[in-house]
Amino acid sequence: MLAGVAVGLADYFDIDPTLVRVGFVALSLLGGLAVPLYLAGWLLIPEQGAEQSVAEELLARERIR
Repeated sequence: MLAGVAVGLADYFDIDPTLVRVGFVALSLLGGLAVPLYLAGWLLIPEQGAEQSVAEELLARERIR
């Protein structure tokens, strides 16, 4: 719901987004692994209709400098 990571993963794997969200909650309760995974997903998974992810855009800006 924040960055669309769960929905993007659910669409990719053709499963219900609720399952992905439950997985993130379980990982957060079992050591906090969900937070870095969610941030990585937000950086690496491009938005629907976009050609580049946030990380690719940041790298492209740095290359121009």
